[in-house]
Amino acid sequence: MANLNVRKGDNVMVIAGKDKGKAGKVLAVNPDTGRIYVEGVNIISKSKKPRNAQDKGGILKQEGAIDSSNVMHICGACGNVVRVRHTGEAAANGKVKSVRVCAKCGASLDEKKSSAKKAAKKAAKKKSAAKSENKD
Repeated sequence: MANLNVRKGDNVMVIAGKDKGKAGKVLAVNPDTGRIYVEGVNIISKSKKPRNAQDKGGILKQEGAIDSSNVMHICGACGNVVRVRHTGEAAANGKVKSVRVCAKCGASLDEKKSSAKKAAKKAAKKKSAAKSENKD
């Protein structure tokens, strides 16, 4: 199981299992086993024994691995739970590079999206600039 549609940092929703309906960010991917770790999903308890006098022991809560077939992408552009398509896109050096795209809206899932806060700041700057031009 070498090729997975999921990569670290993707936003996904669980579609099967005890955590069905939960959404989160992918923390780690293991392509050899086809399993992934999703933030806040499949929480397991693990016992930790103190190894020295300063070290604290106890029961730790952490994410467990789930199969990659049990999740679907959340598209950043349309906000829906979508399947992933692969299309070829020409790179700068002339080679064709495979790109993951949303099956519904066609938006690229590989591009880094600017955060909502940055977009809001840009919109506020444009608004204030437009108001200052209208006053003059």
